[in-house]
Amino acid sequence: MSAQSPARWTDPEQQELEERVAAAELAWLSMDVDVQTLRVEIDNFALIHHQLLGPLYARLDELDALVAEAVAARTGRPEDRRRAAEARRQVEELPDLDALFDSVREQSGQGQEAAPPPPAAPTRVRPGKDAQRIYRDLVRRAHPDLTTDPDEQQRRAAFLVRVNEAYAYGDAAALEGLAAEWSTAPEAAPAVDSPDRSDWLRRRLDWLTAKIAETATEQVRLEQTPMGELLALAPQDPDRLLEQLAEELLAKAAERQAELERLLGGRAPAGGQVPADGRAPAPVGDNGTDPTLPQPPAGRHPDAQESHTMFAQIPTADAAAVPADATLLDVREQDEWDAGHVDGALHIPLGQVIARLGELPDDKLYVLCRVGGRSAQVVQYLVQQGRDAVNVDGGMYAWQSAGRPMVSSTGQEAFVL
Repeated sequence: MSAQSPARWTDPEQQELEERVAAAELAWLSMDVDVQTLRVEIDNFALIHHQLLGPLYARLDELDALVAEAVAARTGRPEDRRRAAEARRQVEELPDLDALFDSVREQSGQGQEAAPPPPAAPTRVRPGKDAQRIYRDLVRRAHPDLTTDPDEQQRRAAFLVRVNEAYAYGDAAALEGLAAEWSTAPEAAPAVDSPDRSDWLRRRLDWLTAKIAETATEQVRLEQTPMGELLALAPQDPDRLLEQLAEELLAKAAERQAELERLLGGRAPAGGQVPADGRAPAPVGDNGTDPTLPQPPAGRHPDAQESHTMFAQIPTADAAAVPADATLLDVREQDEWDAGHVDGALHIPLGQVIARLGELPDDKLYVLCRVGGRSAQVVQYLVQQGRDAVNVDGGMYAWQSAGRPMVSSTGQEAFVL
């Protein structure tokens, strides 16, 4: 029998340190990936939120100011006049989003010369398992703080900029290419059998503990931002959350509009201040509305009245009058589309319209949703972008009521969901 080689002795304390450092590195890098993902999610959600719902917030603020001015004109009381002036000042001081974005680009050095058109907003990050695995592996292998060499740190930081950009766009193919490109460098750490190894492990563990606390603090900060808290309400379905927010804003705006019409005797201005002598009493019906104003047809979905009131200034068309060869854009969610849609229509859900703006044809667009609220938001946005767009009043419910043809994605009888 041949003599066996003696087992190599290892210091139990150093072995425990090795394991604790490895576990701490894994925990910190995993947390860092989660925080970077959350940051991208919040940034993209905030952009889509402001661009799609911003006009609704602005219209609601304008209505608040008009109501306050109408009350002040009726009563003449100093307190009501003060409130009206404050409401109007808030409207006038609201920042213009396009100007705000332009100033941000200028501060970053993009506005010194004639700036090129801004790139399309990336879609919200919803990476699959493969993309998550590649991204985590790349960050763990290439993180700048895993080396103490300044040149190597700079190389790794530049590489991770490309990695984060690919992940922000959910580009799994680009991540695979980056993974194939990357090659690791030797770590600036003492060898395992070096007498300095234990001391380095202790210092490394202290540093990792501090990084974990720092990363956890940043995660809490992001989660507690207004957009972070909003996104947390529906992290798996932010598109539906945007739809719900839009419906709430439409309902509030409809209430303000009705109140303004009562105050002005049924004559609501499109904008501007209420005349100081506009104190004529408003006729009020039993249901609290002006009986001289047209009422919504019986059985019509209330959202249709909200969208009609809220977006009276945008182009609209009756479902029965839409040309047979019209270019249709359906902005409902996938399950609504699958249940029943117009054959040949282009389907882009509300939350994806901005990111996929380049897919829209140059033709005149007839925009559809379920009852006309979401489509009205999209039409207002498209009109602001200089596009020729029309809101189909009453949406797919009106389309179905008009006897216009529909198909389903399942092959079953089509219906409006």
